[in-house]
Amino acid sequence: MRYIALIVPVLMALVLTLTFAIMAATAQEKPENYAGWPVLKSTFPSTGGGGIIIKGYDPVITGKKCVTTFMAVTPANEVYYNVAEFDAVPAQGGLLCTNGKFKSFDGSASGTTPLRFFFNDGVFRAPPTK
Repeated sequence: MRYIALIVPVLMALVLTLTFAIMAATAQEKPENYAGWPVLKSTFPSTGGGGIIIKGYDPVITGKKCVTTFMAVTPANEVYYNVAEFDAVPAQGGLLCTNGKFKSFDGSASGTTPLRFFFNDGVFRAPPTK
């Protein structure tokens, strides 16, 4: 009888733990509503931070890519000219521009960007800034 008094609470805790684990594993994240994002502006703070401002961001869709030239302006007003290219992936009736890569025109810098934007009905939209 003493063993049952010890085993029952342990089994109940195990059942609760498994139940919550299954619920967490099967819970689906609510998909983003890209059409609800605000319109992409041509000037915005860089996703890389450091006080850098992106200017002249005006993407176009070409084939399966979203492409734009832009300027990165430092707080000291140094201007760097760049081009960015994203994969254009069909999503929610439009195209999600994702997996962005950039490079400077002079070849001095290159990298990736977490920025994503959505194109639908002639409008580019980007996630709200936090």
